[in-house]
Amino acid sequence: MSVMNAAFDPLYGEAWTLEQTRSMLDLPGTYLVAGRVGDEMAGFGLIRSIAGEAELLLLGVLPSTRRKGFGRLILQRCIDVAARSGSDTMFLEVREGNEAIALYKGAYFEQYNCRPDYYVGRDGQRRSALSFKRAIQK
Repeated sequence: MSVMNAAFDPLYGEAWTLEQTRSMLDLPGTYLVAGRVGDEMAGFGLIRSIAGEAELLLLGVLPSTRRKGFGRLILQRCIDVAARSGSDTMFLEVREGNEAIALYKGAYFEQYNCRPDYYVGRDGQRRSALSFKRAIQK
């Protein structure tokens, strides 16, 4: 949970609680992918794969490890896990303006939908939810 809390800016309220994370991990087809630097966790990805489709639920890396390729490696491992679980498509949703959009586009995710004013930050500002997807090669 220390990585969860450090990875997500509290302004946006995107970090999950311990209970939310535990309850998701109890569901069938849910996988946690951890990225480490030595003995320390640097980031993680949380996916759910069911009925041929996967969703990237969360991807977070410590601020100190950003822009060093860890997010890209964790994302690729999530895609690989989804492929091994039988998924042929991966979906994700991201807040408009999130720096991770460049990461997702670089990994061949394409935007297919926008939900205007979906998220409300702790500052009261509304931001759109952008939906992305990509095919998974098996």
